[in-house]
Amino acid sequence: MADDRLRHPWGARTPYGPGEQWPERVDIALADSVSEADVQRWVPSASVLHSNGDAFDIAVVDDRIVGVRGRAGDRINRGRLDIKDLCAWQAVAARDRLTTPMIRVDGELRACDWDTALDRVAAATRDRCDAHGPDAIGFYTSGQLFLEEYFALTTLARAGLGTNHLDGNTRLCTATAGESLKQSFGCDGQPGTYTDIDSADVIALYGHNVAETQSVLWSRILDRLAGPQPPAVLCVDPRDTPVARHASVHLAPVPSTNVALLDALLREIIVREWIDPTYLADCTVGFDRLRETVAEWTPERAAEVCGVDADEIRRAAALLGTARRLVSTVLQGFYQAHQATAAAVQVNNIHLVRGMLGRPGCGVLQMNGQPTAQNTRECGANGDLPGFRNWANPDHIDELARLWNVDPRRLAHDAPPTDIMQMMRLAESGDLRMLWVSATNPAVSLPELARIRRILAQDSLFLVVQDIFPTETTELADVVLPAAGWGEKTGTFTNADRTVHLSEQAVPPPGDARSDLWIFLDVARRLGLRDRDGAPLLAWQSPEQVFRAWCRCSAGRPCDYSAITYDRLRATSIQWPCTAEHPDGVERLYGDGRFFADPDTCETYGKNLLTGEPRGAIDYRAVNPDGKAMLEPAPYVPPTEAPSPEYPFALITGRTLYHFHTRTKTARTPELNAAAPDVWVELCAADACRHRIAAGDLVEITTARSSITARARITGIRPGVVFVPFHYGYWDIGGDGRMRRAANELTLTVTDPASKQPLFKSAAARIRRCPQQPS
Repeated sequence: MADDRLRHPWGARTPYGPGEQWPERVDIALADSVSEADVQRWVPSASVLHSNGDAFDIAVVDDRIVGVRGRAGDRINRGRLDIKDLCAWQAVAARDRLTTPMIRVDGELRACDWDTALDRVAAATRDRCDAHGPDAIGFYTSGQLFLEEYFALTTLARAGLGTNHLDGNTRLCTATAGESLKQSFGCDGQPGTYTDIDSADVIALYGHNVAETQSVLWSRILDRLAGPQPPAVLCVDPRDTPVARHASVHLAPVPSTNVALLDALLREIIVREWIDPTYLADCTVGFDRLRETVAEWTPERAAEVCGVDADEIRRAAALLGTARRLVSTVLQGFYQAHQATAAAVQVNNIHLVRGMLGRPGCGVLQMNGQPTAQNTRECGANGDLPGFRNWANPDHIDELARLWNVDPRRLAHDAPPTDIMQMMRLAESGDLRMLWVSATNPAVSLPELARIRRILAQDSLFLVVQDIFPTETTELADVVLPAAGWGEKTGTFTNADRTVHLSEQAVPPPGDARSDLWIFLDVARRLGLRDRDGAPLLAWQSPEQVFRAWCRCSAGRPCDYSAITYDRLRATSIQWPCTAEHPDGVERLYGDGRFFADPDTCETYGKNLLTGEPRGAIDYRAVNPDGKAMLEPAPYVPPTEAPSPEYPFALITGRTLYHFHTRTKTARTPELNAAAPDVWVELCAADACRHRIAAGDLVEITTARSSITARARITGIRPGVVFVPFHYGYWDIGGDGRMRRAANELTLTVTDPASKQPLFKSAAARIRRCPQQPS
């Protein structure tokens, strides 16, 4: 099955029509020597190598994972699996797993026991807190842990230590998703659901190469396209992706011009009166400002800025404006680009002016890039407050302090929560003296890597890294903690459409590896963290106990889990909010025209989309006293780094179907690594000809920061744009050096003002064919 799916990654078609249920198709992959009859246990879990949330069962023989099988009845995937899920279970048993704690002694990492390692972590934490205060400590986590682990980490960092420095690598992929939802609806949480694909007559994908980032969702779209009354597809992407090749309209704008394009689409929709006046009057505020802002963006003006034909803009606007049921999805092509939050908000605005929310086939999905990115935001492990509470609302701070039974002053801070790039700046200056990294590899994934490596390696920073494999980041650590991986622990995770799955432990972790939850709880115990009554702050003994505490924390908030239990999740996946009033969960939000935007409820009072300046409570109440959805306009402004005579190309980075993040798991999977073993650079035929580059040639890509080399692929990408996948770190060449191939050597340290997401797709570059072409 796996070999066949490498050649046909989206599997066989199961066509269906509008309003019908997506047919089942069960995908399965087992070790060569194992049949279904040999499997001793099937253990429920879900995907961890993308954000789709595909449900499947883990095959176990003699306490070994030997394969996976899609769960036919699950609402997300109906039995289908992504190619990474079909193969990457093999990585769990890779020979180079971290199985023993290590500490740095005389410049070298040496194996030790857990007491030695965790005592050192606790002592370093205590010493730095005592000498410099809690803000000397920072935490940087992942989008791949479980909900229970995020909530424990947030409790440790916020309620235990009182630091303001807590973020996740979801900052790199999903921060703009959350920020755009807050800006439009007052709170995080996807309005739409994947089942909207089943009813839509127009599907718009903005910077979302769903074919490679969420391949099972793309299979769902392909099955609609193969069935009766197929939907029209709008693709906005400068690359010639599989999505673009199936699109009714493909707009390939110049990178960094997304806001100009969206303003032009909104203008056409408004001028042509493809709007819902009643919905606008009853459910929104800000329409007059929006109409005024977009008025100057005729298709001709946008065509000049975006490099897209004006008539194609009109065709796209007509698709959006006349759709009876419109689904829009957004991902990294917008989130990691110039004016990220502003562009994503304009997609929300299209749905609001058309009244396209809360009905089957009418929804926005501001997508996530990681399997539990939603949980980092819900639980506060990305800098937000747990339960989508508002940092600027003292009542929310007090409520959370009561739940944790700590002094509210421990949670209140004068500054906004610290994003990871600001933590890097604080570490560079010596103000941040300890950084605890869990389940992520910033030495490859952050921008401007030469700078990041210098920061992580400096003597003034005590670096703790918790992971399942050696990485470029563990090489720099003072303490390395071996963690249990997927299938080796129990917990829940929530996908991009608010669906919660339970993943149960299938096998024990190797060696002395421990779950991330165990590690957080043990360090909290060693630190002696207490609540107001002197009881242990993190007294939980099991993941299920943490989950129950989280349900209490989320109760009454938009992401309400209060009616979800482990026993219920063993039977089925459930969407939040799930309450006594809605015991089966709520499929779509805002169908009644009511939003989480009431001034006393909202997660944020909003920000200026151009400057990131927070709006205060008084201003928010004046503009939106009734808690309606907000139409936030955004004028286009040019990017800070644009192509120039010296650097004439726009550089964008992204993903490939066969790898996830920095390949910590997928590079250790033989089939996936063979499918995409090394970095490449995409360029169009005209640009390749002009630079005398042929397919397969070694090309040097240079920005103002650094250079890398990559093999050329000649594709249909728009002229003047080059694309490099970001998954690849260093490799050894003959043992005598390292070749630069990490895309983030090239990217710049600039973030979106509202979401603080790094703008990986906003760099200027030059290219040349390397004079020596090694075989």
